[in-house]
Parts: sequence; C-alpha cells; structure tokens
Amino acid sequence: LSPCPGDSYGVLPRPCRALVLLNPQSGAGRALEDFQAVVQPMLAEAEIATTVFITERPHHAHEKVRDEDLSQWDTLVIMSGDGLLYEVVNGLMERPDWEDTMKKPLCILPGGSGNALAASINHYAGNDHVAKKKLLMNCTFILCKGLHTQMDLVSLSTASGRRLFSFLGFGWGFISDVDIDSEKFRRLGNARFTLGTLQCLAKLRVYQGRLSYLPASPGQGTPPPLRDPPAPVTNGQAGHAPPPAGMEATGALPVDSLLVPLCQPVPAHWTVVPEEEFVTVYAIYQSHLGTNLLMAPAAGLHDGCIHLFYLKAGISRVALLRIFLAMAKGTHLDLNCPHLCYVPVRAFRLEPRTAAGIMTVDGEALPCEPIQG
Repeated sequence: LSPCPGDSYGVLPRPCRALVLLNPQSGAGRALEDFQAVVQPMLAEAEIATTVFITERPHHAHEKVRDEDLSQWDTLVIMSGDGLLYEVVNGLMERPDWEDTMKKPLCILPGGSGNALAASINHYAGNDHVAKKKLLMNCTFILCKGLHTQMDLVSLSTASGRRLFSFLGFGWGFISDVDIDSEKFRRLGNARFTLGTLQCLAKLRVYQGRLSYLPASPGQGTPPPLRDPPAPVTNGQAGHAPPPAGMEATGALPVDSLLVPLCQPVPAHWTVVPEEEFVTVYAIYQSHLGTNLLMAPAAGLHDGCIHLFYLKAGISRVALLRIFLAMAKGTHLDLNCPHLCYVPVRAFRLEPRTAAGIMTVDGEALPCEPIQG
C-alpha cells in the first residue's frame, strides 16, 4: 500500500497470526480453491500463519466474531465478497468490547462477484485496474506487506429501530435492483451485474420519496444556525440525550451526533432535494461499486465523506446505459447528464413514499423503509 501524504500507517507483527473467514459459496464458488492455490503460499512466505474458518450458513461469520475471543489473532482476513465483510463488521460492533476489537486490522481478499472494497483498496494503493486472480494477488500482496490504515464506517438507522454499520454503500432503486435481481446469476461472477443491468433496463422503474442531506462543505448549503444542537440518535433509539463526556456506558455504541430522530424533520441547515421521483439513490463511501465500476473517483478510505449520487426520473434507457458504461473508467460525471446528481455529504436521510423497491446496504437486501446515516 503506497503511503499517501497525511495518512498514518500501522504495520502487522512478524510472524503474524491471521484468522481467515472464508465463504466457499461466494462468487463463482472458487474461493477455497483460490485461497489454497494463490493466497496460502504467499502468506507462508510472509510469515503469516493462518487459521481458516469456513462459513456454512448465513450469519455464521457474524456469530463467530461476535462471540469468539479474538485476542489470539493479529488480523482478521475475509476471503469472500463484500457481504461477508458486512457480517464481520456488524458482528464486531455487537461485542461489548467493540471499541478495542475494531482496532484489529481487517483485510479483504476478493472471493465474491462484486469485490467492491478490494477493487477500491487496489485503486487507493496506486495499482492498475485489474480483476479476478490479478486483483486477488494484489490484495494478498498488500496483506503480506502488512501496512494498515484507518477506514470510515457509516452508521445507519432505520425507522423500525435497526442500527447497522456499513463500509461500502447504501442504495435504493435501480442499482439495488440490479444487485439483488442478479443473485440468481452469481455463478457467472462479475458478469452477473452486466446481465442484471440489461434486465433492469428493460423494466425501468421510478421510485418516489424524499431525499435530504447535510452537505460536506458549508458552501453547498446554508451554514448551521448558532443554537443548541438537536437531540442526537443514540444506539438507534431516538430522542435520548447522550450521557456527559466520559460517562458513556461500557460497550455503548457511538452517538449519531449529526442526526435527529427519524420522526422529526431534518434540521434547517440540511438540503432537501426538490425532486421526489428517482430512478436510483446511492450513497457510497469507497471509490468502487464493483470491480469494473469506479463510481466515486474522489473517494478515499477515510475522507469523512459520503459520496451521494442520485438519478432523477425522466432519464432515457440509452442515457442510463451510457452512464454505466462510462462508470467503468469513472468518467460518468463528465457526461454532464442533467438527470445525474452528485454531492459529497456528511449525513443523509431517505424517506420512501411507499415500501416500493429494494434497499441494500453493502450489497445485502433491507426492507424498504425510512433510513438515515
């Protein structure tokens, strides 16, 4: 990982002990085979000893990292798609000692269909765009070198009271439809998304709802008024003021200090999008949405920013396809499509008018309901 100016890096100990969480069903079903053929010989040479935990069902990794004593390992390695890392992150955040455990370095090795975080890290490291075995080798080499740095997580709260932690992105509409509808083609690997895109283009839908956000830079909206901050959201429960500094209960989750409860209107200094009909809304915090989709070229691992994209209703199928083709090289914003909007934000809220369409977080399906992050 080529150190960037201003970034602080840690380094894994040598020799190093790694817990590898591997989903043998992910992607085209070759994760275990690829791990044994490509990854293990490289790690052995780098003095990284591995304990391999093979998942047998959904939430297996979630339970493992939530309940296990993890002190015997120096790093957790996820060999799968982004879905398994989502399980691991949320399992770690359910631990009473989450604050300490989340300091343990996490590594993603691409073994799924999308591999968005792996593609993003490969991009941040200054490597050429690659896929499949070459991407796996690049990510394994980053692990062998042992440099690690911080990564942003986004805290999401839903109207039904769920609190989720996300490392990649939240979506609603077209992009989420493609992600979930293409699950049946997962044996095709990354090609499943191309097929899914064509299917969803054929039956293009419009979604109604209200989108609001807190701009990342004050220039994009009016500055916040000088008044007492609204009651923040704590642990997904609305309306309780946070305890005084230094008085947080052990294991209490971080306070969503930028958010008010979903039952209240957004603060006056937020921007409410005037349009209420969308083809898709996607809030991404990494550069890549998939191995071949450079959605947010400006994103960094810990830039403190949510890169919010939305497509307004009225876009033609041809224009939509052109955007997705341009996204392969990250040039979609250069098309200056009037229906495509992009704004860097610190927080957002989405309130669907009806429970229509699929919502996704890090590629995993959620019920359609008001949500903020």
